[in-house]
Amino acid sequence: QNMLDQDDHNHARLRTLVHKAFTPARIEQLRSHIRTLAEGLITAMERKPQIELVADFALPLPLTVISELLGIPAKDRGLFQRLSQQTLLPPTAVNMLRVVPAMWRLIRFIRQLLAERKQRPTDDLLSALTQAEEAGDRLSEDEQVAMVILLLIAGHETTVNLISSGMLALLQHPDQLAWLRAHPEGIKSAVEELLRYCNPVETATERYASVATTIGGQEIRQGELVWAVIASANRDETHFPNPDVLDLKREPNRHLAFGQGGHFCLGAPLARLEAQIGLGLLIERLPDLRLAVPKDKLIWRNTPVVRGLKELPLARS
Repeated sequence: QNMLDQDDHNHARLRTLVHKAFTPARIEQLRSHIRTLAEGLITAMERKPQIELVADFALPLPLTVISELLGIPAKDRGLFQRLSQQTLLPPTAVNMLRVVPAMWRLIRFIRQLLAERKQRPTDDLLSALTQAEEAGDRLSEDEQVAMVILLLIAGHETTVNLISSGMLALLQHPDQLAWLRAHPEGIKSAVEELLRYCNPVETATERYASVATTIGGQEIRQGELVWAVIASANRDETHFPNPDVLDLKREPNRHLAFGQGGHFCLGAPLARLEAQIGLGLLIERLPDLRLAVPKDKLIWRNTPVVRGLKELPLARS
């Protein structure tokens, strides 16, 4: 019952209700706080000869921000992160023994938090979701739970991958990294290119054909499952000149990292802001970072839809 799996009236209704609690103005108010969080994490990393960028920076930054925005207690954020990662495992028979219990545990806990906010609302997104209303229409409890799970997982998993994969791409392209150091004002265009090049979200969520059709010579029957591969679209040679080249100055850059149309990612402003601040500060304050292991030793997470590193070990020269 979340927005990703709804269309037409149901999708518009859910998006309108949650948008009132997740406005760009609210996100912009977080700018100084996100910078403070990022600077604190980097200060801690400055004391280390070696860094694991995912655990030390790329994960805690967006996880803290979305947890604070939602109103998840600090003591529960580690649990939320572990459960969200388990729900993203590939749907094999063995994995489902972990996925299903993790999802039920996540649902039970969110229901408890929502019940508490309904009785004692505070200034957070959980409270706003219990109160969100459009023309007399409110979110049902199931819709509130689905929305929180979507915002929690989408609100940090994708940004973790953008920051870590983006930093890896910059280290592998020293000419581009040097340009960004010399032109820090280019961080916005740099993040857009890293979104296109690194594809933190590799495919769209599942779609089903409403009518029989043919795409690229491939017949698709009504009701068949279809996966749209964003990573392929973002390397489309008919749309992007030299698509396999990282070009932080690329213009225009109409990538599909956040989707398009009615399902365009609601959290895009937050992801962009976190990546711009996070990567900008990493480059500014830790200019001597380098890979601590050979590239072929890096391990990528085995998950559908999203694409990211398990770890990114870095050393300081």
